[in-house]
Amino acid sequence: MASASTKAATTKSILKLVTTLKGHGRWIHSISYFPDGQRMISVSGDKTARQWDLKAGKEIEEARDVCEGMVWAVAVSRDGQWVVTGGGDFNGELVLKACEVETGIVKIFEGHSAEIFCVDISADNTLLVSGSFDETARIWNLETGKLVAGPFKSVGWVGAVRFSPDSKKLAVRLYFGTCLEVWDVQSQKLDVRIGKPSGRGVALTPIFWTNKNKTIIAAFQFSFAADSPLDVFDYTKMIYEFDAVTLETVGAPFEGHTKYISGLALSFDGALLASASSDDTIKLWAFESRQLLASFHFTRYPSKTTTISASATLHPTSLLRPALLHAKSQPAGIY
Repeated sequence: MASASTKAATTKSILKLVTTLKGHGRWIHSISYFPDGQRMISVSGDKTARQWDLKAGKEIEEARDVCEGMVWAVAVSRDGQWVVTGGGDFNGELVLKACEVETGIVKIFEGHSAEIFCVDISADNTLLVSGSFDETARIWNLETGKLVAGPFKSVGWVGAVRFSPDSKKLAVRLYFGTCLEVWDVQSQKLDVRIGKPSGRGVALTPIFWTNKNKTIIAAFQFSFAADSPLDVFDYTKMIYEFDAVTLETVGAPFEGHTKYISGLALSFDGALLASASSDDTIKLWAFESRQLLASFHFTRYPSKTTTISASATLHPTSLLRPALLHAKSQPAGIY
C-alpha cells in the first residue's frame, strides 16, 4: 500500500480560472479578503480602493473609496471591522487611514514622512503596523489612532511588515529584498537582522510567520555582483524559510521561478504557498515538502484587469491567496 507521502508525490493540482474582475484603471498594488470570504478589497495606482462581491463577480460601487494619492497597501482585520489603507505619491500626498466598517468612521494616522508602502493588523484586531519609504515602521492603536510603538528605524525603504501571531514580534523586510529584520514590539529593540540595504533589485511581496512563530517566509535576494548587468526582473527569484530567532535559512528554498517573484501568499492552515512572478507564472507549492503542485501561465498586462484566479495581473505587493484558485487533485503531468 502506497504511503501518504508517495501519494502526495504522484499527484498535482489543476488550477482553474474562477472569474475576472474589471474596473481598475492602473496596476493593482494589494488585495485583502473579508473574513466571510465573499468580499475582497483591492487598491490601485488609480487612487481608488474597491470592494468586490466575489459571488456576483462585480464591484460593490457604493463602497468605492477615492483617495488623494496612489494607494499601495490594504488590510482587513480578522473580525472584519476595520479596513486599513496606506499610500501616497512622490509629490508628498500621504495617506494612512482606517475605516470602521460598521460605523463608517475614518481615523487618520499621521507621522510618516514618505509613502506608506505596507500595512498589517494584529491577530487580536487592536494594532496596526505601517511601513514606509521614510525607512521606519510604526505601530498604532486602531481604536484611538495613537502611536503606541516606534518608529522602528530600519536601514532602508520598508517594503513589508508582519506581526507575529502573538503580536510580540515584528518582521520587516526592505523594499529591495536584501535585508530582513525581527524586532521586539515591547522593548522596541532589534532582535536580529540579515543582509544589508541595496539600491538594486526589488521585492514587493508580503512576508509571513509560520510554524507557530518559529519561522518566517520571504522572497529574498542574498547577494549579487556589483557589476551585474541584471535588470529589476532578474532579482529575488527565490523564496526562503528563515528561523525567526537567528534568521538562518531552514530547509530547502522554493525554486522554480526564472524572474523576480511579484506576489506571495500562504494558506490559512500553512499547508500551501502560492507565488506569482514576472516570468508570467503562478505556482502552487506544498509548504512542508516544497513540492510544486501546479504552475499556471498568465499574460501580465491584459487590459489592466484584476484577475481573481491568482492575481495574475496584480502589482508585486498583491496578497495572493491559494483560495483564489480551484485546485483539483489529478495524476502528475495532467495539469
